[in-house]
Amino acid sequence: MPDIATTTAAAPLVPEHAGHGAPRARLLVSPRMRLALLALLLATAIVCVVLYEPQRLLAQGWPLRTGGGLAVALFGLAYGVCTSAFVPRPLLNLAAGALFGSALGLAAAIAGTVLGAGIAFGLGRLLGQEALRPLLRGRLLEGIDGQLSRHGFRSTLAARLVPGIPFAAANYCAAVSRMGWFPFLLATALGAIPNTAAYVIAGSLAAAPTSPVFLASAGFIAVTAVAGAVVGWRKRHRLGGSA
Repeated sequence: MPDIATTTAAAPLVPEHAGHGAPRARLLVSPRMRLALLALLLATAIVCVVLYEPQRLLAQGWPLRTGGGLAVALFGLAYGVCTSAFVPRPLLNLAAGALFGSALGLAAAIAGTVLGAGIAFGLGRLLGQEALRPLLRGRLLEGIDGQLSRHGFRSTLAARLVPGIPFAAANYCAAVSRMGWFPFLLATALGAIPNTAAYVIAGSLAAAPTSPVFLASAGFIAVTAVAGAVVGWRKRHRLGGSA
């Protein structure tokens, strides 16, 4: 017969309240809670953008009293944060050209574009992917997810080259797929160059709207906008016909 005292001493002492915090901890890290946190972060960021009115950059210039490379770096950082909060990139591209000229403005805008895409992609993947992937039902959503997951670089490059596709929304949608980080960021950097350069050049030459370079950049923006509208209409028409 085993010794009762020995058995009692060997048994682990479990506090009565042990395990009560586990369900709460699981709730805090659950996919739905992370998705709610993402929605709260985005809503807060949008409110801050509306209150700050980033279009003042075009009228009042760079608010920080810095110059040179530091100013370009800070602008690129602010650009990335703003684009992840749904600030329109054309506005920021025009401001980059007006503030820093075509060369430095383009460098700041492309760096900010990649940074903003990375922020949105990371937030979407960390806080939203696990909760949203089970909702991918239907032929259209499954087709988009499959295209992004299997052909991430090509799909992202096409989305960046065709104007009219919301930048931040595309970032968060890509985060839900199984696309890798490197092809997503590389395609973003390459695909954003043409349209970004046109806006930056237009912003740098805003004081000379009759110059050939300004007219060429403005014409490029107009042509790509029309092309994006045509592509979007054809895609919608094709999807509507196949439904």
